[in-house]
This record gives sequence, structure tokens and C-alpha cells, in this order.
Amino acid sequence: MAEGLKPAAGAPSLAVSEDKIKQAEAYIEAEEGALNRLSGIAGIAVTTIAVTMSLFHLYAALAGAWPLNDAPLITTQPLRYTHVAFVLMLSFLLFPMSPRFRDRIRWWDVIAGLAGAAILIYAIEGGEDFTDRATSPTQLDNILGVIFIVLLLEATRRTTGWIVPVITLAFIAYAYFGPYLPQPWTHRGFDIGQLVGHLFITLEGIFGIPVDVSSSLIILFTIYGAFLQHSGAGKFFIDFSMALMGNKPNSAGRTVVLASFLLGGPSGSGVATTVTVGAVAYPMMEKSGFEKNAAGGLLAAGGLGAIISPPVLGAAAFLIAEFLKISYLDVIAMATIPTCLYYLSLLFMVELDAKKFGAQIVDVSTTLTLWQMTRRYGFHFISLISVVIFMLWGFSPTLSVFWATVATFALSFLTRETALVPKKLVRALSEGSVSVLTAATTCATAGIIVGVVTLTGLGLKFSAIVIGYAGGSLLLTAIYTALIVWIVGLAVPVTASYIICAVIAAPALMKLGVPDVAAHMFIFYYSVLSEVSPPTALSPFAAAAITGGDPYKTTLQAWKYTLPAFLVPFIFVLDPQGVGLLLKIPAGGSWVDIAMITVKATLGLGALAAAAQGWALRRTTTAERVLLILAGLFLVFPSLLEALIEAMIGRDISYTATIGVVIGVAVLLKQVMQPALPKAPA
Repeated sequence: MAEGLKPAAGAPSLAVSEDKIKQAEAYIEAEEGALNRLSGIAGIAVTTIAVTMSLFHLYAALAGAWPLNDAPLITTQPLRYTHVAFVLMLSFLLFPMSPRFRDRIRWWDVIAGLAGAAILIYAIEGGEDFTDRATSPTQLDNILGVIFIVLLLEATRRTTGWIVPVITLAFIAYAYFGPYLPQPWTHRGFDIGQLVGHLFITLEGIFGIPVDVSSSLIILFTIYGAFLQHSGAGKFFIDFSMALMGNKPNSAGRTVVLASFLLGGPSGSGVATTVTVGAVAYPMMEKSGFEKNAAGGLLAAGGLGAIISPPVLGAAAFLIAEFLKISYLDVIAMATIPTCLYYLSLLFMVELDAKKFGAQIVDVSTTLTLWQMTRRYGFHFISLISVVIFMLWGFSPTLSVFWATVATFALSFLTRETALVPKKLVRALSEGSVSVLTAATTCATAGIIVGVVTLTGLGLKFSAIVIGYAGGSLLLTAIYTALIVWIVGLAVPVTASYIICAVIAAPALMKLGVPDVAAHMFIFYYSVLSEVSPPTALSPFAAAAITGGDPYKTTLQAWKYTLPAFLVPFIFVLDPQGVGLLLKIPAGGSWVDIAMITVKATLGLGALAAAAQGWALRRTTTAERVLLILAGLFLVFPSLLEALIEAMIGRDISYTATIGVVIGVAVLLKQVMQPALPKAPA
């Protein structure tokens, strides 16, 4: 982790203090858990387990491929069991029971890790006889199942905090006490044996889809990200962004946006990206004239993009592919236009900031020119996009990330300082496994929630309730769903938020005719909002630690930066042409419709960005801000507004997007014709 926080080679001679870096690192620990810092025999033992886990998963990725695919050496169920066994062992050894036990392995940690692994060995050795007992588990099955669930919840508490285990216990209680609940929540109820059989023995609970994705994809992508990071890709991307964007008044903000996008692959974490970029870029932002809270808000918004940016995205993106039974390449394609719109929105904000704060030119001197840097280290771009290259070549996502990791390893030897020599290779393999622990425990625990939902039919009941409250209105159902996802996201990580809401909230949208891909992408994007939503707004809080700003004011600034872009998911579900933003041709449409809705959304986000900033060509008046909001809404939601206007006046109104363009141009012309107003205070 510390490796990613060091200033990039050739960075400007500005620096964030070590105290601020340590304070920001605390927020990374709040998201990823507070790891034990082990040395000696304990450190060697844990590193050995972590490296073995990474090597096992790399081998498993290749073992199911040709020429072994006709008789795979590692089948699905043992792979999931082995994956969770490794995860529990490392979670108990690396994450202390409480802070006072930190940096030492206690005897109870060893016993808990061994117990979890032993129970899963029992399950693997049981083979088909064990899985056949799902409907009538033995007493030993029940005892071991209950112990295992308790161990899993404790491991999840250590890695993510109390909230996910408490929510999971609430779902288990719902399954058990079903007959005693009021309508419409009541159901027949399930005893301990039935719950253990469904949640522990079948592949519809703990070892269901989330763990399948964690064991076959997420772990491979964390290994891939660790290889990128330890080969120096992260430092190169920051250097490259600074060299490309430097020596302009708005270069500081542009650097943050570009570096955040490029670092999304190696990092995969919103908070880590925020801190890594902020540690290097904030001094430049400060000298440029950025106000502390605004600078922190932009850093957090840029970090948020790491979770939604191809080719890696966040862990929830792999789950989308599995839930919808589509290729991960399809998910990458669906995320392409929304990601571009997100970063375009940030760039609009940055350009307006440069005018608003009277940004100054900051001299960014790097040891290498842009061309020298690209010629020497440009192979990192190949490493970054190699996953997509292999998928386009016809490889499965699992094999694609395997060979992308191999390619990253091979390319690292093009220069001496980036070469993954044995010591760095061990660190990368170890970090690849350690980085997956939070997501893996979350996936396994969320499997309990998914199992309860399928067992009790809660998803259908919940959908009926939401639609009932919305009166069958798609707009209200979308708003209610967004609020539900947002509220859940306040308490749990992005991955857990997506899984919970995908099984209980997505059916409501799909019942009203929303395509399944649009419903799941809608929920995914609103799950990501938890990164900038208090009280768990870890990215803005980490940014505030670096800038010295107020954490809550920084959070509000982050909301301002992300607000226009987070209107985009509503286009997916409310506009008949909205699936065009997911690179899906609308019914009866063509590629022209995709181009048109993308252009309209881009112009609309530009208008909304100007309204949010209170600045277009110059500072806007209240009336101008209102008009820019109207222009943005007319462009972003033309079909919805046409329907609303028609309902109000009883007349068919078309070309609302044209009305939006006219309003926006009128505001700009008005500002051109008027004398300049004084600049906003910095």
C-alpha cells in the first residue's frame, strides 16, 4: 500500500507532509481493514500463504483451459471452497480482533483460521455425498455449518466492520422468524437444518455466484493490479499525466482527472486512487489556486472514477457479468460511454474551476520529457489494456486476465527499474491475495443474503411493495430504487451494496419493462455513490486529510463534482433510447440513436456542470443558473420531459433537446454580450 503513496519519479518538488499521508492512509484502512504489520517468522508464514494463494489461482485459471478443459483438474465447487479457505486463513492472520491486538498473531487467530479451513476440507472430502445432503443435513453438518457461518461473519467483521455482519444476521433472522412477521413480509420460516443446508451446503448461498466471481475473476484482477503497481505503472501514469497536462492554468485539475482515470486499473480502489493522486497532485493544485475543499472534492471524484473505469472497474462489475450471464467484455463495453461522460463532466468542472478560481500556471518540471517518458515506459499502456486485447482475441475473461498478468510480468523487464525481479514478484503475488480479502469476505457473506432472498422469495415481495408505493410509475420506482441503493451504500461497501440491491431492487425495475442490463448498471452506479456519501464518505475524508480541508465541506464538493454525471443512470431506465449509452441499439433504432443520445447527454452534462459551478463564461446569475439547469434537463432527459409536458398540457411536444440547446446558447450569448463580472473569491 505504501508503495502506491510514494511520489512518482520525476514529480515536482512539492510534497504533502508525512503526517497528512499517514492520516489519509487511515481512511484506506477504514475501507480495506487495518492490516497487521508482521515481521520475522510470522511475516514469512503469512507471505508464504498469500503467495501460495495467488499461485493456486493462477494455476486454476490455466488448469481449466485447453488442453485440460475436457477434464479440468480443479472443478468449480472445490475451487470456491479452497478460495474461501485461503481467504479465512489470511483474514484471521492479517486482521486483528481489535486494534489493541494489532501487529501480532494471537493463538485464537490461528485456531479460527485453521478451523475455517478444516471445515472446508471436510466439505471437499465429502464430495457428492456432502452436497446430496443439502435437504437433510446430518447433525455434524449442522454443527460445522453454524460454526463456519460464525467464523465467516467474524472474518467479515474484521475486514469490513460490523455493519455487513449485522445486516446478514438480520436476513438470517428474517428467514428463521418468517411465520411471526406481519404481512406482506411473512413466510413459512426455515429451521437451522434447512438454513445450513441451503446456505452452507448448496451453491445458492455462501458458495454461490458472489464467491464464484471472487474465486475465478476478482482474485485474478487483484493479482493483475498488483503486478501493474509493482512494475511501476502507477508512478508512470502520474508522471505521464503531469507531463502531458503541465504548464497551463488548468493543468492541475486536468492532471487529477487523467491520472485518476489511468490509475483505476492498477488501484481498483476509490480511496487508494484518491490518496495516491492527491499525495502528488495536491501541492500543484494548491499553488494553482484551488480552494482546499474544492481540491479535495475533485480528488475524491477522480478516485470514484477508478471503480467505474474500464478495463478493470470495481469488483461489482464482475458480478454484473455473472448475474446477467453475459461476457465481462460486454460489461466493459456497457461502461465505456458512461465512463467517458463521467470524466467529461469532471473536465467541464475543471475548466470552469480554472476560470472561477483564477488558476495560476504552475511549473511542473519532470526529469524526462513527455516523448522520452512515453518511449521508455509507454509499455505500461499495453499492460493496462492487455485484458481487453486478449478478450477481443477470443479468450475468456479468466484466461484474458491470466495472460495479461503474464504480459505485464514480461513487459516489466524492458527496463531495469520496472523489472519484476524475485523480491518484487513475491511482493506482487502476496499483495494480489491480500488485496482481495475485503471483497472476498464481503462476497461470501453477501452470499448468505442472496441465499435468504431466494429461499424466502423476498425479492419478489420487495419489488411488489416498491412498485405499489410508486403506483406503477417508472419514474417513482427509479427514484425509490436509487434511494434504497444509496441508503444501503451508506452502510456497506460497494460490492455488498450492489449484491444486496441486485437481488431485492432490480426486479422492481425489470417488472416495469426496464432491460435487465440497464437495471443492473443503474444499481451498480448508485452503489458506487457510497464512496462519496456520508457517513461513510471515505474518499472525500481521505482527500480532506491531504488538503487540510473540512471533511464534510469536501464531501459536499465531491457531490457537486459527481452530481451531473450521476444523472446518467436515470437515462438508462427512463429513456427508451437510454440503453444506447450502454452501447445497446434501442428497439427499432440504429447506431445513429446511440450517437445522438451520447451527444445530447454530453451537452446536457456541460450545462448542468456550469449550473453546479455557478460559472459558465463568467459567474452566472441566479436566473442563468436556473436556465442552465433547464437546458441540461431538456438535453439529458428529452423523452421523459416530453411525456411530462404532454401529460400536463395534453399536447404532443417534440424536440425538447432542441429547446435545451436554444436555452443554453441563449445564456452563453447573454454572457458574451454583458460586461465581465468580478471573479469569485478563491
